[in-house]
Amino acid sequence: MMPTERILKKSSKERLSVRRARDAERAAAVGHQRSRSCEGSDSNLPGDVRSRLWKLFGQIEQELEGMYAENMALQDKVEALTVKLEAIQSGKAIPEGTDAVDGSVKSGSIKSKAVSTSSQITNLILKPKYKSAASKNVFSFKGTGNSPCQFVRHYRGHRDGVWEVCVSRGDMPLLGTASADRTARLWCIETGACVLEYVGHLGSVNSLRFHPTEPLVLTASGDKTAHVWKSTVTLPPPSQVIAESNKSAPSSGEEGVDGSAEDDVDTGAADYDMRSPPSLNSTQADGYMAILQVSTDWDRPKRGAENENIIYVKSPQCQLEGHASVINAADWLADGKQIVTASWDRTANLYDVETRAIVHTLTGHDQELNHLCTHPTQKLVVTSSSDTTFRLWDFRDPSIHSVNVFQGHTDSVTSAMFASGDKVVSGSDDRSVKVWDLKNMRTPITMIRTDSGVNRLSVSQTKNIIAIPHDNRHIRLFDLNGVRIGRVPRTNRMGHHRMVCCTAWNDASTNCNLFSCGFDRQVLGWHVGTTTQ
Repeated sequence: MMPTERILKKSSKERLSVRRARDAERAAAVGHQRSRSCEGSDSNLPGDVRSRLWKLFGQIEQELEGMYAENMALQDKVEALTVKLEAIQSGKAIPEGTDAVDGSVKSGSIKSKAVSTSSQITNLILKPKYKSAASKNVFSFKGTGNSPCQFVRHYRGHRDGVWEVCVSRGDMPLLGTASADRTARLWCIETGACVLEYVGHLGSVNSLRFHPTEPLVLTASGDKTAHVWKSTVTLPPPSQVIAESNKSAPSSGEEGVDGSAEDDVDTGAADYDMRSPPSLNSTQADGYMAILQVSTDWDRPKRGAENENIIYVKSPQCQLEGHASVINAADWLADGKQIVTASWDRTANLYDVETRAIVHTLTGHDQELNHLCTHPTQKLVVTSSSDTTFRLWDFRDPSIHSVNVFQGHTDSVTSAMFASGDKVVSGSDDRSVKVWDLKNMRTPITMIRTDSGVNRLSVSQTKNIIAIPHDNRHIRLFDLNGVRIGRVPRTNRMGHHRMVCCTAWNDASTNCNLFSCGFDRQVLGWHVGTTTQ
């Protein structure tokens, strides 16, 4: 052992012992102070026993804080090693800042060692790359200049976490977002400009869906209501769209997705600390959909000169009521004449849009509902619940609706989406994603294991790719067979800095075709490309 290493180890041990001694002294002081404060209270315990208990509780608290700090440091190391491993696989240069993970090895030695052992790592650890038959879409994340997964645009404006992102249908699609700041926004996809803001809800807007054919938007809120409102907007002319698109596209030398100092904060694997007003009434249920209701004394965002081109909608065309708790999600049936809502009151309601009456109340879940999705062409609905199940409701026969229960997860099911070929993809807090065949509901045909909880995933109907948003700030891409395609790039300067809440595909676009939103108030647009062989 080199003398320098001995000195470093000795100094680190001395620092550790000093820190433990200081922690013990601080815990003793806190315990003594608390015991003195409790002397006048009614208690049958002697003073020395109370002092001893407070001292023990203080030591436990210090140990937990130390374990938490070590866990965060280890997580950063694992993330850095993952980046290096993927760089080795794709033949890229190892990113700066990840060479010396623990600060004890020089970057030059790591680089040389990585180059010499890259072939062994590839053969022993890494999975084979996914290749399909001729005339099929082949996904390759190799190369640095024209990587098929690239950041395209940032949609700025929300002042709190963004729960959901959705894309409308048609020749000129719009991007819609639902946020905990009590607003829903519509964006021009090509320019990143907000063109409409809906401010009619009194609580967090938890969901947003576009009408299949008409310019109508459906939003669900923590104020226990669902609103239908018009989305008629005028998009900028093509010349302005091209100019704004070129201006907003990041160059290779720019700071990244978000260069603000206040957002560029590492908050751990699952950070639920949202910037909210003091009057916020919230409940963190398993760390998801935390906002319940917002009191009406929270002022609206100030509308300055930068928002002069935004259309503000204050009241809905139709308001649907009937739930006893928060509405987490709402969606249109295929014909656009009926609406389904999912609530924390363990029920889902089927409404007639014209009469605003409840046609059916769907019961059966044992715990609150987290999400729902409707089939794009058939009258089928799938609801996800914290009772570890999701249910398929069939409304194709008006006289009766059948129910099928899918059991296979061990924790709360956060989302379930329809995919092509009569398949359903479900994601759960048990860190798994499963693909199910509607003809065989007993066992999944594909199971994907991940390293973090899964939120509101999305499935591309044309590419058959699953975009999985995680609690640990990452977005991973898999195909329906469970083969990992890659992940969306994320660094300290690019990507989400907190939990990713939702993803949405824009299959009609060849440029910006994947969107994500998160707890960090960011809405990001990505390009996931394919090459035909």
